[in-house]
Amino acid sequence: MSSEEKSTNGRVLRGTVVAAKMTDTCTVAVERYVKHPKYKKFMRRTKKYLVHDAGNTAKVGDKVEIKETRPISKRKCYELVSTK
Repeated sequence: MSSEEKSTNGRVLRGTVVAAKMTDTCTVAVERYVKHPKYKKFMRRTKKYLVHDAGNTAKVGDKVEIKETRPISKRKCYELVSTK
């Protein structure tokens, strides 16, 4: 099995590239909607992830899909799957 054919049991997230200034790394902001426990209003929550981007293919503003992988560095545990 090659690395493309391996199935992953990790999470797959979709987000937007907000920074791509590092070598082989980009920052992806993932947005989710959560309901407030008391007021029942839906709120937008954003979290930023460091993503391994071999070859620096992603540009700021791209919609991307990322998947969980083994730890690559202290804060980098995701890799780029596809750019849309």
